[in-house]
Formats: sequence, C-alpha cells, structure tokens
Amino acid sequence: MADETLLERHRAVLPAWMALYYDEPIEIVRGSGRHVTDADGRTYLDFFAGILTNAVGYDIAEISDAIRRQVDTGILHTSTLYLIREQVRLAERIAELSGIPDAKVFFTTSGTEANEAALLFTTQARRSHQVLALRNSYHGRAFATMAITGNRGWSASSLSPINVSYVHGGYRYRSPFRELDDAAYIRACTEDLRDVIETATAGDVACMIVEPVQGVGGFAMPPDGLFGAFKAVLDEYGIPLISDEVQTGWGRTGEHFWGIQAHGVVPDVMTFAKGLGNGLSIGGVVARGDLIDSVSANSISTFGGNPLSAAGARATLEYVLDHDLQANAAKQGGQLLAALHEAAERHAIVGDVRGKGLMLGIELVEPGTTRPSPRAATAVLEAAKAAGLLVGKGGLHGNVIRLAPPMTLTDGETEEGLRMLLTAIEHADGELNR
Repeated sequence: MADETLLERHRAVLPAWMALYYDEPIEIVRGSGRHVTDADGRTYLDFFAGILTNAVGYDIAEISDAIRRQVDTGILHTSTLYLIREQVRLAERIAELSGIPDAKVFFTTSGTEANEAALLFTTQARRSHQVLALRNSYHGRAFATMAITGNRGWSASSLSPINVSYVHGGYRYRSPFRELDDAAYIRACTEDLRDVIETATAGDVACMIVEPVQGVGGFAMPPDGLFGAFKAVLDEYGIPLISDEVQTGWGRTGEHFWGIQAHGVVPDVMTFAKGLGNGLSIGGVVARGDLIDSVSANSISTFGGNPLSAAGARATLEYVLDHDLQANAAKQGGQLLAALHEAAERHAIVGDVRGKGLMLGIELVEPGTTRPSPRAATAVLEAAKAAGLLVGKGGLHGNVIRLAPPMTLTDGETEEGLRMLLTAIEHADGELNR
C-alpha cells in the first residue's frame, strides 16, 4: 500500500507533470545487488535500474568504499579553479576509451547538461545554429535539448534557440521504410539525410545528433551500419556527428562499449551520463579537442566532475571493466531477447521485440493490429510489480515496456525476471482479449 501521506505531500509541492509509476506508487528505501525494497518492506527484482542509472546495482563495496574515502577527506567540492585529481584521472580514462583522436572531456551533472554542452561546442565551432536530429529522439529537458527532441510527448515547448531538421532512421517499427531489408532501409534513410541537408538547411549545419538506441523513444534502433552511412554523408559537408551515449554507454548494449561502435564509426562527439555514476550525479562530453576548445568565453560547470562524483564514477568505470560487465550484458540480454521473441509468437499484444544487451524493448499493440496500446503497457507494468519485478515504460505512445537491469544481473535473476515478466504479459494479454 502506498504511503498516502507522502503521496499527498508529493502532489502538493512537486510539479504535476512529474509522473509516478503505478496506481499505488512506491518509495524505494533500500537496495542490494539487483534488488530494492520499498517502505512497506516488499522487495523487488529491479529490471529498470533507476532509468539505467544504477548500472552496476546496489551496495557495491568497491564503489561505496571509493565514495567513503572521498567523504573522509572532508572535501566534497572545491571548484574547477583548482586542480581535481579524480576529475583528471577520470577524464584521462574516458578520453582513452572513446577512441576519438586528441579527445578532451568536459564534465557536467546530467545527460541534459551534457547534450546542451555538445550543442554549444558544435554551434560555436561551426558558427551555425542549424542541427540535424532523428525523429522519435530524446535528448533532455532544457531549452535547446527539448528543441532537438523529436518526440512530442517530451517536447514541452515549441520555442527554440536551434533550427532543427529531422531525419528518418531511428525508429524502424513505425517507419515508412519498415518493409525494406536492412541494406535498402539504410539507403533510404541516408538518401533522406542528404535530401534534408540539401533542401531544408542552408548547408552550414552545426552538427547531427543521434542515439544509437533511442531510450525514451522505446529502445528503438536502426540496423547496424546506418550511422556509418550517415557519417560518410556528414563528412562531405564537414558536419560533426554527436553520439548521445547517455543510455547506451559503458557496455550496456553488450556487443560494444559504446553504442555507436555497432555502426563502424568513431563520432566527433559523445555525450554520457547515467550509468557512469551508478547513482551519483555526473555526465559529460568527450570530443575532438578543437570542438571543445572552440568556446572563447569563460565557461564552467560548478558541480560537474566534483571530487565526490568523480571518485565514485571512476570506481564504477573500473568495476565495469574489471568484471567485464559488457560481456555479461551480452549474455544475459541474449537470453532475455530469445525468450521474449518466443513470447511474441504466443501473445497478440506483442507487436515488436527489440534491443541489444541489457537494453530491451517490448512494443505492445491492440490485439491483432499494429495500433499502439498504452493500456497493455500499463497492465504489464502493474502485473510485473505485483509479481515482484520493476520494469520501465516508454515510447512516443507510452506503449513500450523497457528492460534495463543492472549489468551485474546473474543467470538466476535473468530466469527469475523472465518468469515474472512473461506471467505479466500473459495476464495483460488475457485482460485485453476478454
């Protein structure tokens, strides 16, 4: 039972547009491994990880110890006016892992701020406010990042400091090119990109920003190789490519450390956040040094890369690498994906199953159609909670179940989560087919 007093207080002082999951919202008060416990003492297997943020799980000794060591110094914050050893060490590691030549790193406190910074660097370097983005995309809730968000459900304002042109490609299930095979789909979307540059822009475009897997958009993704084809066109015009790795970074897709690597290309800029801090607030940009250094005025991020967040983030990153969590994401995600494809054959409400590694989406539809079914997604969400499993929800129509467990997920937890999830889908399928 939800704490009605806390719920009433929440609704009284927090924005009406800050949605809460479930008919009876829960307060999560403790966590261990891949499990969380609510204020009523009920424990859940977490398959959403704080919207992919608790990437390594809960109460991980190596990360907690790194945070405690920094707390014990008494220094939680200094300023970028002073040297911050942990910030430098973390930046060196990320620059090395990025594969971007002569890379530099700028730290922020969130993915939104990271994408805002990437827009600043590229628009300043190119002296242009024209930006190319994908339909169904999401890049943040600040003024410029809302402007490049191609998802009406998350774009709260039509006002914009950016001149945006949208391109096909990221969301294949409802694309006009959906019937094409991979090669033809890539050709069609690449031709669309070139046409948009030639007809809808003045040519001097500042950048193109893409999500390798569209997170808020319902874990939608194009065929591998699309963004490599895009990059070839962008290079003809000197347009930098930004890969928004806020949700796809740190090995979550299983097959690669960065989501964009599936497309055989190194971008000019990558943005990151979420999983790097395993719950601590940190984000940033890693990019060609000339792009980051194009800013001629003073600029800082007061809390970006502070000693506490940098120490926790570096411990998280080393834990991911030392324990090869990328390989585990590939293994556990492969098992989940195979079982979900089988379930799709049995249940009329499952329109599409997609994703990579531990980043999987289940698009739900009205039985016997391709019409989005938000009610089916809500039914699965509630039934999964009742069974003891937390999952996410997203997509333009709110009809996609999103699965993104911590990357430390075990074989047993994969099987346990699957049982609960498949039971929830069966329950929802029965409800909609009455």
